[in-house]
Amino acid sequence: MPQRVFVHIGAPKTGSTFVQNLLFGNADRLRRAGLLVPATFHAHDQAMTDLRQVPWRDVNLHWSWDRLVESFARWPGDVVLTSEGLGAATADQARRAVESLQPAEVHVVVAARDLWRTFPSMWQQTIRARSTWPFEDFLKAVELGRFEGFWDEYVANRMFQRWGDLVPAAQRHVVTVPQPGTPHDVLWHRFAGILGVPGEIDDSVAPPSNPSLGAPEIELLRRVNAALGDDYPHRLPYQRVVHRHLIRAVLQERDNDVRFGVGLDRAGWVSELAERQISELRDYPCHIVGDLAELRPHRMDGSMSPDDVGERQLLDAAVETIVALIGHADSLQQQLIKEPAGMLSRVRRGLRRRLVS
Repeated sequence: MPQRVFVHIGAPKTGSTFVQNLLFGNADRLRRAGLLVPATFHAHDQAMTDLRQVPWRDVNLHWSWDRLVESFARWPGDVVLTSEGLGAATADQARRAVESLQPAEVHVVVAARDLWRTFPSMWQQTIRARSTWPFEDFLKAVELGRFEGFWDEYVANRMFQRWGDLVPAAQRHVVTVPQPGTPHDVLWHRFAGILGVPGEIDDSVAPPSNPSLGAPEIELLRRVNAALGDDYPHRLPYQRVVHRHLIRAVLQERDNDVRFGVGLDRAGWVSELAERQISELRDYPCHIVGDLAELRPHRMDGSMSPDDVGERQLLDAAVETIVALIGHADSLQQQLIKEPAGMLSRVRRGLRRRLVS
């Protein structure tokens, strides 16, 4: 049984992809240092889906939570599990997870980010998960207390307490996400210090984190989601089609230079929320890595809302996206033309080797 198990539970949009890429990309090196990153990220994600009983995320589960735990049952060192979706587990689900990992010493790790950046990032995440609500509707729902799920599932404080209450204070860790302009490896060094592994690892294995879309691009995607109707209702089919061929292949490749964010009319509200967030984390017995002051908005500006994108601007983005999709389709067609010939050559070489032997 492992000595310690570190459970990284999120929160979403706190550099999770960057940290996970480094963990899985350096799995062999970390294993030699005594830290096991079991299986694959896909296995962790499926285990989270099983634990939370949300089959709409993945209708073809191959990894259950119990199967993932069994995969490292004989490992004598430390283990790290990571999925930003774990933080949304209910109290009972979190308890089941922690109990399944004992008698190992279970540590809970959560990352916290300032709300000024979290709001637009989190709304964009919901759109990229097939939601259709306008940005202003999202903000109003949070502001008026009609979307408590935002605090329960996407912000460190509540999710951390649901999990943290299950372990001693010394085994609860909060990592604050550095403000813009900080060297990108600072976040990793903060995680590495908790895990007790060397901070100097191969960061070339970590591709750029999931880049944000600009205002016209995310508004275009929102309208595409609405037009899809009942098509691709589950997470994996949507990812395989829309994420792969529209978001990653086209929308993320655009300039995306028209940024969006919370308007200055809500600056006071966000600042008050930030102070409340800082106070709650300061009062909760835990190990803080970084500085809670980083949860205060660093620089507030008057970014536009995607709701305010003009129809002409949206039309231009749509036309350019169609042109890029045509190019993407053509490149896929060329790959299909080349691949059969390559496969035929491999079959012929295999037949020759059998005839010679």
